[in-house]
Amino acid sequence: MKTANVDTNEVLIDCQSLWKVFGDKSSAAMKSIAERGLGKKRVLQEFNCVVGVSDASIQVRRGEIFCIMGLSGSGKSTLIRLLNKLITPSAGKVLVKGRDLAAMSPADLRQMRARNIGMVFQSVALLPHRTVLENAAFGLEVQGIPKPERNATASAALEKVGLADWVNRYPNELSGGMQQRVGLARALAADPEIILMDEPFSALDPLIRRQLQDEFRQLTKALGKSAVFITHDLDEAIRIGDRIAIMKDGVIIQTGTAEEIILNPADAYVAEFVAGISRLHLIKAHSVMRSVNEFQRSEPNSDISSLVRTTPDADIDELITLTMQSERDAIAVVDNDQVIGVVTPRSLLMGVKGTSTHNLAAA
Repeated sequence: MKTANVDTNEVLIDCQSLWKVFGDKSSAAMKSIAERGLGKKRVLQEFNCVVGVSDASIQVRRGEIFCIMGLSGSGKSTLIRLLNKLITPSAGKVLVKGRDLAAMSPADLRQMRARNIGMVFQSVALLPHRTVLENAAFGLEVQGIPKPERNATASAALEKVGLADWVNRYPNELSGGMQQRVGLARALAADPEIILMDEPFSALDPLIRRQLQDEFRQLTKALGKSAVFITHDLDEAIRIGDRIAIMKDGVIIQTGTAEEIILNPADAYVAEFVAGISRLHLIKAHSVMRSVNEFQRSEPNSDISSLVRTTPDADIDELITLTMQSERDAIAVVDNDQVIGVVTPRSLLMGVKGTSTHNLAAA
């Protein structure tokens, strides 16, 4: 499948200073948060209210897979339910395709969910007495789509997820991974622009989980969909996401690509999270290369034109291979036929450790 052509600058979901406080005194708690700057602990003590999401702002662009990662209780599942107003925010705005969900009538909100937003939960909740085809077509049935049309659409969605030969089977005949594929097909059948995924693979065996992660990313990109993917597993977020938001205690601590977060953790909490992550396929040449001038100052007799060449997006693993194969102790990084930097053994080791040469230069 070819990747769909999409406008990756278009923002489909825009969350602006989003709050969710649970409890009978949530309005009073929100007032005190605004006036007195109370934190989560004080809100619980004074009002017996729980701050689920605290001043969260994110943007999800068309064609992007945006992962929200955090441990249990971090607020990630609450946040994803605010994105389609399954939960009403205490403050802030959620704009979907420029439309404020809070300003929509119930009918318009149902239409938005049916047409523009699909959702897949950890528990896929298939109807046990319906076939795979009927389960995949269920959302279309609710919309009143005639049976021949909805079955044809659901069949096409099942084919996309590799279940074309299972349409007449029942959920109890499927493995856990296959059931999740049916859930994804059910979401895809409505052809939504946005897919919300709340830890859909967390209960699966590791091998099946990795397979579905790769299939989900490939399929989402091929169809040009945007996705918000909730996970407690940083490895999964890195494997799937274009960008990652890390949450703790309802707060988004840091947002960025995996490479940005690993090289520049916002605080000790994020640094601890990424400490055990392999850098081999995450950190690229553009982050570990030295400038040409810096290299020439340290190696004045070196002929850059004779160096082995690579691209700015070559990862650490590829750079190690090139270094081992080369007779020289440096690799030229080339963009548009121009040498823009040089990777040396020292800068390569910095990348393995998770340190950017840009950070070192800034220091």
